[in-house]
Amino acid sequence: MAAALGEEAPDNEDYYGLLNVRREASQEELKAAYRRLCMLYHPDKHRDPELKSQAERLFNLVHQAYEVLSDPQTRAIYDIYGRRGLEMEGWEVVERKRTAAEIREEFERLQREREERRLQQRTNPKGTISVGIDATDLFDRYDEEYEDVPGSSFPQIEINKMHISQSIEAPLTSTDTAILSGNLSTQNGNGGGSINLALRRVTSAKGWGELEFGAGDIHGPLFGLKIFRNLTPRCFITTNCALQFSSRGVRPGLTTVLARNLDKNTMGYLQWRWGIQSAMNTSIVRDTKTSHFTVAMQLGIPHSFMMVSYQHKFQDEDQTRVKGSLKVGFFGTIVEYGAERKISRHSVLGATVSVGVPQGVSLKIKLNRASQTYFFPIHLTDQLLPSAVFYATVGPLVMYFAMHRLVIKPYLRAQKERELEKQRESTASDILQKKQEAEAAVRLMQESVRRIIEAEEARMGLIVVNAWYGKFVNDNSRKNEKVKVIDVTVPLQCLVKDSKLILTEASKAGLPGFYDPCVGEEKSLKVLYQFRGVLHQVMSADNEALRIPKQSHRIDADG
Repeated sequence: MAAALGEEAPDNEDYYGLLNVRREASQEELKAAYRRLCMLYHPDKHRDPELKSQAERLFNLVHQAYEVLSDPQTRAIYDIYGRRGLEMEGWEVVERKRTAAEIREEFERLQREREERRLQQRTNPKGTISVGIDATDLFDRYDEEYEDVPGSSFPQIEINKMHISQSIEAPLTSTDTAILSGNLSTQNGNGGGSINLALRRVTSAKGWGELEFGAGDIHGPLFGLKIFRNLTPRCFITTNCALQFSSRGVRPGLTTVLARNLDKNTMGYLQWRWGIQSAMNTSIVRDTKTSHFTVAMQLGIPHSFMMVSYQHKFQDEDQTRVKGSLKVGFFGTIVEYGAERKISRHSVLGATVSVGVPQGVSLKIKLNRASQTYFFPIHLTDQLLPSAVFYATVGPLVMYFAMHRLVIKPYLRAQKERELEKQRESTASDILQKKQEAEAAVRLMQESVRRIIEAEEARMGLIVVNAWYGKFVNDNSRKNEKVKVIDVTVPLQCLVKDSKLILTEASKAGLPGFYDPCVGEEKSLKVLYQFRGVLHQVMSADNEALRIPKQSHRIDADG
């Protein structure tokens, strides 16, 4: 076992990177890489006591990596869980299994069980806070100012409604879940609330059922039953029955939704609602990696309408989305357009402008923070005023870019620096050890590198003139950032074989003679080399595969 080798590698040691082989490497490739490093690090090749001690430690690490990766069983465990999977619990599993596929299946099963236990401990809280704002006085007010009325010269902006809802889930067994939810609402001085308890049971792999009990001071007690069922692999149905008790009597309601996968990215829905706001609705939703399209039509009392909406998803780091919709019905016409963008790891900010006849103009701002949603609908005017449309469109854009530049960006930068500092502190001892090992490896490589250079010079082959690894700053906007690189000329030259240098798609920090000079930051490898007497230069990303020499790396002497 790994512990039997004496010198153990850190938990984050990349065995594939240490041997400089692909994760799909064959046994022959592993053996060739292992033999080459053994020739380099074998303790018997060094007479100096200090070099001999360093060679022995590095030789043990290489031997440990090869011992794990050359055995199909231990390699399967390492691929799934890394070195932690090679502890005693993993070996007990190995003794009961025969093939790598069986080992992988067993560990995946244990992982699923752990995830299920972790899920059962979660309450999965969800919440929404909505604050309605009446800002019609900004665009629809008399020009005259009444001096006898205090504050009459300033527009009056009021909060006219508020809604708060919250829900939590409590898994009772592997199939039963209790859901507790409540909400509070107030509008123009009048308010109320309700509380609901739902018990959900998964009856089979094809469906589940849910009982709901509710009580409130507005509508009275509520009793409901909801059933979900997969009819075919591509079709399901949901039925929701409800009885609402009030002073006016019992109000029954029934909602049925039939859905079907029309293709890989498209769903079709048919909905029938009877009782409370009876209606029939049909819709088609197409959701792809770059877009989301919906078309819907409803016939009902009191609302009948047709609606088309489209959302484009940009494939950028901030997950930017722009959207627009048109809704036409007995109530009038509404056009909406807006955008949303990720502003931090767990937060998404969005704004939508709603222009309708006769509804007027509204601006809706939404912030999603983890499982909480904050919604701010701002009613600007009851009429279709161009000035209201203009300010509702331009105002949020100006405010967003100003806040992003002056508040959000500096905050995220400071947060990233704090996280990097914590990461550096937590890994300081490991990095120091890796640095010492890399420096020791470079000293052990000197004699081998001298022989390789002599052989390459004799054939006009590949000579690494200079090589640097780490963080390079070439952008003028980042000129204040510190360059953090290490010289890796010797380690790269040591990897040259038959006038070729091949690096796999893995972090180069794990290569012999390398270490991470800037933990948590983007790194690159820059190489200046000579081939057939001509200078070449290349820069590659940390996890990018590299193969040299190449004609495209050649430096144009005339340029």
